[in-house]
Amino acid sequence: MTTSANRRSVVLGLAACIGLPNAGQAEEPLILNWSDLVPSDGGIDMDALRALGVVQHGQLTTPFDQELGAEVTDAYNGRLVQIPGFLVPLRFDNLAVTEGLLVPYVGACIHVPPPPPNQLIFVTAQTPYESQEIFEPVWVSGTFGTNAAQTMLAEVGYEIVAQRIDPYTF
Repeated sequence: MTTSANRRSVVLGLAACIGLPNAGQAEEPLILNWSDLVPSDGGIDMDALRALGVVQHGQLTTPFDQELGAEVTDAYNGRLVQIPGFLVPLRFDNLAVTEGLLVPYVGACIHVPPPPPNQLIFVTAQTPYESQEIFEPVWVSGTFGTNAAQTMLAEVGYEIVAQRIDPYTF
């Protein structure tokens, strides 16, 4: 190979690297809020409910409009996202959670009626998460998608294949 061919290869290689500024770097997750999961053309806004904080048994007695609450958005399908919430364990590997529901407020699905499907996320942990308590506040990061599912606790509108589950600190 000649010197000019070597230089050309180096220049082309550098040019390719300039075109790929994130090559070798991990994708940053898109941080979602629960209101992002309500479609812009409908659905139930849960802000007033979340403003209650810890919801006591009997505080919520009116069921949600399930048809309206089942409307989901596909705007984040396939994206790496991060969202805070409270983890309700469903399946374990020894004492670590392998599947659970991510809910927007304490008490959802167990002590009070479940939120509508567009406010519930089914989480599958790639690495089992050693939960410290039920309704532990966590950050879940992973691949997001719409997926209507029925669990023993509620109808669910979304799923995340969690790459990471970390404790949420206030």
